[in-house]
Amino acid sequence: MKMLLAVALSVVCGVSAASATEWPGGAKAAVVLTYDDALDSQLDHAVPVLDAAGFKGTFFLTRLRPAAVPRWRALAAGGHELGNHTVLHACPASGPSADRSHSSDAYTTDRMLEEIEEQNVFLTSLDGRPAHGFAAPCGQTLAGGRDYLEALRAANLVTYARGVYTSPGDLRADVGRMDPMHIPSRGFPEGVTGAQLIEFAEEAAAGGGMAVYLFHGVGGDYLQVSDSAHRELIAWLDAHRSEIWVTTLQGALDWAQAHPNPQQ
Repeated sequence: MKMLLAVALSVVCGVSAASATEWPGGAKAAVVLTYDDALDSQLDHAVPVLDAAGFKGTFFLTRLRPAAVPRWRALAAGGHELGNHTVLHACPASGPSADRSHSSDAYTTDRMLEEIEEQNVFLTSLDGRPAHGFAAPCGQTLAGGRDYLEALRAANLVTYARGVYTSPGDLRADVGRMDPMHIPSRGFPEGVTGAQLIEFAEEAAAGGGMAVYLFHGVGGDYLQVSDSAHRELIAWLDAHRSEIWVTTLQGALDWAQAHPNPQQ
């Protein structure tokens, strides 16, 4: 039923199966697991499960506590991707009474880009990589009320920018043709079940594109997905390796760019 629905949607939207990316090993889709804000619960609960399955995730880091630095350096050495989430995680102020002095409303585009550049230097000290991807704090690319995304593109400071949105068409897209500064992802509410997490991967498998998950806390911290739901997703992905390629976000984008769809 889900497969028939995906086919019907592709006809309605004018997108054929030929527009999907051809993934390694004949996989039907790519799944990318991303984790924001450098949270302890990710190290304590998510990473051990990923490592046990042999999967690599993408972790978008803000400023770290000194005591946490060795753990994140070890995570990078294990093959996980570190991404840029700025140093201070400044978001637009919310509500008329909010303090704007510490929000991105008080930033300029130049200040935001300088902070992103500073965080790149720190990330390189952890993983040795010269370039990193980016995820905007709170999914908002605003500094002083102005969008800084095109300035970030022009500055060539990051390899991609992950957003917080997913449309049905994204799950059937030729990923190699995506704008790297507008990479979609999907976040999930607290209380999401393992079955609901799995459904997103199934939708991608039906369409042939890429499902990018956005997590914060895992079994703790905030905006959390339960440890059991996260484990259920990882177990399902482990059991469907022939159909789903689980990789980092940079890995998926690099593959899609290097292997253009011959039917395009």
